[in-house]
Amino acid sequence: MALVIGLTGSIATGKSTVSRILQEEGLPIVDADQISRKVVEPGERAYQTIVKTFGEKILYEDGTINRKKLGSIVFTDNTKRKQLNNIVHPEVRRKMLEDRDRYVNEGHRAVVLDIPLLFESKLTDFVDRTVVVYVSRDIQLKRLMERDNSTKDEALQRIQSQMSVKEKAEMADAVINNERAIQETREQVKKLLQKWDLFEGC
Repeated sequence: MALVIGLTGSIATGKSTVSRILQEEGLPIVDADQISRKVVEPGERAYQTIVKTFGEKILYEDGTINRKKLGSIVFTDNTKRKQLNNIVHPEVRRKMLEDRDRYVNEGHRAVVLDIPLLFESKLTDFVDRTVVVYVSRDIQLKRLMERDNSTKDEALQRIQSQMSVKEKAEMADAVINNERAIQETREQVKKLLQKWDLFEGC
């Protein structure tokens, strides 16, 4: 039976780097962010409901959703944001479980569910073990400011709007420290796969 690993972190901790390393080691990845973009494409169930709920004014001329326009509507209105989440989240979860089960049935030794809000959304039941990608608050702040070209206050506001990475690390089965060179991160990932007996034939 495949081991289902939940991979998470916080903004600018480098979760996508660890996800890529796991993929290079042969583990299939189910990416919640990618799925959330797919389920709102034309023809998908969530797309139809979003257009019905928020109107055609949120669409580009080619019929795809203008995420910026939709964002400006929901971020200033809690009720509308809840409406959108209630449309999108069940579809994302359904598709994640579908992909997870397909990989399990294909006989992989492990499957990684890459979920940014794994703990916040209480999705730990979807996985067997959890891995948190960790960096200190100072490094997180520095990387976020560099990545998004944001001010210290803007970056701090975004970091503080999430559950702290320290808190997540305390809840996890394993922690990957991503503060130093990528080679060190890669070594930690390999050691973890060895520890969990997942190194060959993932």
